[in-house]
Amino acid sequence: MEKHPSKGIIGAKSKELKGKRIVLCVTGSVAAVRSPEIARELMRRGAEVYAVMSKNAQKIIHPYLMEWATGNPVVTELTGKIEHVALAGEHEAKADLVLIAPATANTISKIAAGIDDTTVTTVASTALGSQTPIVIVPAMHQSMYKHQVIKENIRKLEALDIEFVHPRIEEGKAKIAETGEIVETVVRKLAARRDFCGKRFMVTAGPTVEYIDDVRVITNRSSGKMGVAVAEEALRRGAEVTLVYGLGTATPPYGARVLNVETTEEMRLTVLKELKSRRYDVVVAAAAVSDWTPIKQRKGKVSTREVSTLSLKLKPTPKIVDEIKKAKPQVFLVMFKAEHHVSDEELVERAFKALKHANADLVVANDVSRKGVGFGTETNEVFIIDEEKNVVHVPLSSKRTVAERILDVVKVKLEKISL
Repeated sequence: MEKHPSKGIIGAKSKELKGKRIVLCVTGSVAAVRSPEIARELMRRGAEVYAVMSKNAQKIIHPYLMEWATGNPVVTELTGKIEHVALAGEHEAKADLVLIAPATANTISKIAAGIDDTTVTTVASTALGSQTPIVIVPAMHQSMYKHQVIKENIRKLEALDIEFVHPRIEEGKAKIAETGEIVETVVRKLAARRDFCGKRFMVTAGPTVEYIDDVRVITNRSSGKMGVAVAEEALRRGAEVTLVYGLGTATPPYGARVLNVETTEEMRLTVLKELKSRRYDVVVAAAAVSDWTPIKQRKGKVSTREVSTLSLKLKPTPKIVDEIKKAKPQVFLVMFKAEHHVSDEELVERAFKALKHANADLVVANDVSRKGVGFGTETNEVFIIDEEKNVVHVPLSSKRTVAERILDVVKVKLEKISL
């Protein structure tokens, strides 16, 4: 039989889940209308998806819809084919992960009690026995989600290493999490590399702004995409991440602790406060901090009808990166250095001087005048330089790939330090 046409989207966005088989279990919540979308996004990341539906789920959406979404037959009942064992039993061809999205209060409680009287609970029971990873995405009325027994059952399942993607509390309902958050949780759960488990990262990202008056600002064209990519990669590899985020346009990754700032001084104070109050193993200073600020900020809004010209006197902003090692000498510091229209040799030389001045462990340098490099782009080309002036060149690649290469170098360095 020819490949189902719906499978044409597999790997359309990325290959992160290539070769992974995911069982998507759907229960009788109205949020089941989101299940096809979840299935399609998992497929776009490279996964093969198999749907299992409870009887109540079939009252919300038809199995034909899930068959269309996944391109695979849908399990609606358990037969002599022992579908639960075929999907999640203890054998080489079992699924890599079982995702229950949405999960009702009833389903959560049954799984916690070891009751398997539906297609979904039986698959979950089988997966627990075969040690197949399980992710549960609750969706229900808020009053049900607040029920003490439900809370206790969630804690009980979390103790069994079942991961929950907790709902959004809106309009008196515990609404199913955003699709992006669900998919990202699956990606992290199945990530082949978890080499930063137990490590705590602080990443600065995005531009800072400096106020001319109460309306207008000085800033730069940074989108924050590079820093966000680093934060996302660290999360995928098991790290706990705090993102100190300026006014970037890139969406912060799910799972990061995000501290929003605007000005350079706000970022400086936030970074130093975090270093003093929490343990951090690695700081990645990827923010495009404004280098200049007006000596005097004007009040209100300066009117162009009243003032024909406006002169600004600027002073340098504090170099946040120079204060990090002074505040926390043992932290591993990765700094970024952007230049404009210089040779590779000059780029490396200037970056190395900046590294020495800040007492950093690594510096990531790029030339933002080059096509596809730097501000607002989806790609980057960087040189990673260490304290001995060893250089790793990452040619023009996606910022996700660049982030991966940066953290690869960080990992090697941390291992040498720990020896």
